Amino acid sequence: MKKITLLLCCCLCFACTPDSKKSVPHIPILGWYSIPPGEYATLEHYQEMRDAGFDYSFSHIYSYDDAIQALDLCAKVGMKSIFMCPELETAPEETAEKVKKHPGLGGYFLRDEPGDDSMEALGEWARRIESVDSEHPCYLNLLPSFVFSVEGYEKHLRLFTEKVDLPQISFDCYPINAGAEHAVLSPYWYQNLELVRAEARRSGKTFWAFALSTSHGSYPIPTIDHLRLQMYSNLAYGAQLLQYFTYWNPGTETWDFHQAPITQEGRRSPVYELVRQMNEEIQRRAFVWAGCTVESVFHMAETVPVGTKPLAQLPQHFRTLQREQGSGLVSEIQNGKRHFVMLVNTSPAEEWHVRVETDERVKLIRSDALSVPAQKYGPLFILSPGNCAIFEVI
Repeated sequence: MKKITLLLCCCLCFACTPDSKKSVPHIPILGWYSIPPGEYATLEHYQEMRDAGFDYSFSHIYSYDDAIQALDLCAKVGMKSIFMCPELETAPEETAEKVKKHPGLGGYFLRDEPGDDSMEALGEWARRIESVDSEHPCYLNLLPSFVFSVEGYEKHLRLFTEKVDLPQISFDCYPINAGAEHAVLSPYWYQNLELVRAEARRSGKTFWAFALSTSHGSYPIPTIDHLRLQMYSNLAYGAQLLQYFTYWNPGTETWDFHQAPITQEGRRSPVYELVRQMNEEIQRRAFVWAGCTVESVFHMAETVPVGTKPLAQLPQHFRTLQREQGSGLVSEIQNGKRHFVMLVNTSPAEEWHVRVETDERVKLIRSDALSVPAQKYGPLFILSPGNCAIFEVI
């Protein structure tokens, strides 16, 4: 298990530049419901996904031949595929042996949102795959916290880390809902991040988190503000792989999925460009988050979110952090010898006005990744909904 975890972290957090062997920090991006098998499984569509900033494709595939085709196409465009097919469950050792050396393989999918009673069996399944392939992780995704009590969710997470014992904890929670006048945030979103981060720290695992990129039910068509709020909050809490639900419109009538980045007919929606923009933003400052340790997260609001703590002490070399309007969080991040302070607007609809005053040892990391002395700026920072500001203490 230690070998799998080490390989996973090395592969996910760094990428090689095309014209050199030097590794650069990188946050891996995975798309759920990626390109479906059949007529749309073409090199052109896989390249289109890669061009939007995705590293991992996860298509729901129910035949071995289609799953191999997905591996082949991913390898050709420089992506990895999360592998699934019926044979992976009925004959896990034999199937893993066949595909473990494929250059397009990124991991093995087990289940989505399992219950407590299936954790032991899932762990046994994972051990069978790992007995053949110790380099590619098994993967499953957990339920959000709001379907449990706090104690029930802590038990759910503990059962997963102890019984299934994969290198990472992945969970979904889609926090932004349509309101009467503007989008509203679930009161349990940050509690979910707190609980997952706590279990990840306790168990020594990384965690993976989502943003919703496809409207359905009460969830609105995502805007860049919505994507930023989810992704920057995930990163502020320490997520090491980011996921989108979904990339391709799944097309199920039950949930009325619409405005996915790619439509059922294989065409780009306006959300495709938002996702591509979001992914570019993340990678420009990936050196802040890739492989980092989040030391603390505190909130600044009239009433802080459920399960979170208010900011009680300023980060070192900050003279003032004062909320004037709106709400936000403050994350202190250690990455090697570098120390960062990240502010995130925690509203999907309102600006966050915050006064920031520092000493000469603090620099602002701009959105283009350039570093500028923070004292060159006035004290008032206005962050648009979901956006972030990053400072480095030199």
